Amino acid sequence: MFLRSTNRRKDGKDHRYFSIVENRRLSGDRTVQRTVLYLGEINDQQQAAWRKTLEVFDEAEQRYTTMSLFPEDREIPADALDSVQVRLSGLELRRPRIFGNCWLGCELWHQLGLDEFWRRRLPEAREAVSWEKVLRLLVVNRLLDPGSEFRLHRQWFVDSAMDELLETDFGVAEKDRLYRCLDRVLKHKQDLFVWLKQKWADLFHADFEVLLYDLTSTYFEGEMEQNPKARRGYSRDKRPDCLQLVIALVVTPDGFPLAYEVMTGNTSDRATLRGFLQKVEDTYGRARRVWVMDRGIPSEAILQEMREPERQTFYLVGTPKGKINQHEKKWLELPWQKVRDSVEVKLYQHEGELYVLAKSQGRQAKEMAMRRKRLARLLRKLRVMRKSLPKRDQLLLRIGAAKKEAGRAFGFVKIQLPKARQSVTRETFSFQVDKPKLKAAEQRDGHYLLRSNLTGEDPAVLWTRYVQLTQIESVFRSLKSELGIRPLYHQLEHRADAHVLIAFLA
Repeated sequence: MFLRSTNRRKDGKDHRYFSIVENRRLSGDRTVQRTVLYLGEINDQQQAAWRKTLEVFDEAEQRYTTMSLFPEDREIPADALDSVQVRLSGLELRRPRIFGNCWLGCELWHQLGLDEFWRRRLPEAREAVSWEKVLRLLVVNRLLDPGSEFRLHRQWFVDSAMDELLETDFGVAEKDRLYRCLDRVLKHKQDLFVWLKQKWADLFHADFEVLLYDLTSTYFEGEMEQNPKARRGYSRDKRPDCLQLVIALVVTPDGFPLAYEVMTGNTSDRATLRGFLQKVEDTYGRARRVWVMDRGIPSEAILQEMREPERQTFYLVGTPKGKINQHEKKWLELPWQKVRDSVEVKLYQHEGELYVLAKSQGRQAKEMAMRRKRLARLLRKLRVMRKSLPKRDQLLLRIGAAKKEAGRAFGFVKIQLPKARQSVTRETFSFQVDKPKLKAAEQRDGHYLLRSNLTGEDPAVLWTRYVQLTQIESVFRSLKSELGIRPLYHQLEHRADAHVLIAFLA
C-alpha cells in the first residue's frame, strides 16, 4: 500500500487530494490498483488538516520532541519551528491489522480467569505453543469474525494482531493444531460450568435461584455418517432437509449462560428436561431453584415429579391457550389485578397449582394485527380466485396453498366450494368471514395462562419471570447470528460438540 496524491486546478487554485492505494497482482504478471481509503483534500489553505504532529525521540536530549510534518514539495512555513519534510512517494502502509477488538476479547478472557482455568487442564508438553493460547484464538475468532478453522488459519489470523497479543508466531494458527485443540477441550465441559458459575457470582453477584430453560437446533451440511447425533427432526432453522443437533441451554435472568447440553437431532423437547434437571443437581448440588420454561417442554409426569415435597423443585411454565377456555368458570368472575401499566392478572388455584391468567395490551394489539394482516392477504387471494374462476382442481390447489400461508387465520373464513363434477361459478364458490368466531378470538388475544407450584408468590413477580424467557431467546439469536454456530461442517461427533463449546465460550 502507498499514499497517492492527486492535483487538480479549479477556479484558478490548486487542490490536492490524498488516498491510500494498494497494488493487487493478477495473472500474467499484471497488477491493478485499488483505493483502500479516500482521505480528501489537503491544501495550503487548510493547514490545520495537513499539518500533523509526530513525536520523535531525540537521543541526544533523551526526550521526545513534537515535530510538524510537511510534504517534500511544499515549503515549510516560517512559523513552524520543529518540522520535517516527508517524501510521500516513499510512505507505505504495510500489513494493517485489527487490534482493538482482539485486545478486548483477550481482556475478557483474562477477566473471567479462563487463561488460568485452561492452563491447568491443557498442560504444555512438548508442543511449541500453549494449548490455552490456541483455544483463546479459536474463541476470540468465533466472537469477532466467526468462520471455519481453515479460514482462521488461512486468512483471519494474518489480518489480526493476535500474534502480538498471544506473544507467539503463526504456529498457534497452524491448521492441524486448531483441530487437535478441539479434541482436547470437551472433557472439561462440566468443570467449565462450575468455574463460570463462580465467576458470575464473584464479578456480577449473579443470582441462580431462577433458571431459564429452552432448546434450539442447529443443522449440518453433508451426510455426517460418522456422527450418530446427526438426525432429522423438528428444525427451528426451517431446514428440515438437513441433519441437525438439538441444544438445551440454561441462562440466568441476567442473561449469563450457565450450562448447556448437546443432544441428537430428533430429540423431543419433552424428553430433555428430566436428564437436564439431574445434571444440574449433580453439578451444582440440590438447591431451591425455580425453572422457567415454555409450555412445550415439560410433560405432566415431569411436573408431578417436580411437585413432590422431597424434591423441592419449583417451576413456572406456560400452558396451551385451550386451557384458558377450559378453566373459564374458575377465573371469569375474579377481579383483575394490575401488575404493570398495560398488564393485568387473575389468580386461582387448581389441583395444588397456582394459575396466573395474564392480559397484556401490547401483546393483544400485536396478535390482532398479525391475524388481520394474514386474514386480509387470504381474502385478497380468494377474491382473485372468485374473479378468475379457475377449474375445480386448480381452485382446490390454490386454496390449499392459501391455507398453508394463512395458518390459523384460515379458520375464520367460511368457504363454499363446488361439489365434484360441478363447475366453478360465483354461485358455487363463495366465502365470508366468520365474524362471531373472529370477535371471540380477539377477546382472548393478549391472554396467556401460567402455572406454577409457587403458590405463595407475588403474581407480578411470576409474570416478570416468565417474560424474562426473552433473555434466552436473545442468547439463541446471538449463537446463530453473531457467533455463526450454524451450519456445522465437522464430520466427527466430538468435534461437532466442541464447535458448540467454542460458541458457548464466545
